[in-house]
Amino acid sequence: MTDYLADVRKYDANADEAVVAKIVKHLGIALRDRDSSLVSASDKSELDRVVQSWCGKKLGVTGEAAEKPVASVAVAMKADHSKSRVTFYYLVAKELGKLGEL
Repeated sequence: MTDYLADVRKYDANADEAVVAKIVKHLGIALRDRDSSLVSASDKSELDRVVQSWCGKKLGVTGEAAEKPVASVAVAMKADHSKSRVTFYYLVAKELGKLGEL
């Protein structure tokens, strides 16, 4: 858990540990596999999956309102070769103003 929190705090120094823990719990078994624990921002189908599954199903935001924050986070994390799914999801939720709803 501390590794996830430390990674999120590279982008948000005041990241809430409880919110990060909720995202980790939500992702569950997906975090056990290295490939599924990372987001490939260069893969359009991967970003579409984030928009549909995370933004649409979990956060209740769809369409362009979800696509813009996902694209913005992909740009913000561009320098990070291995983009943690936990960090990516946290930053998308933050962009959407949905951290308090997790």
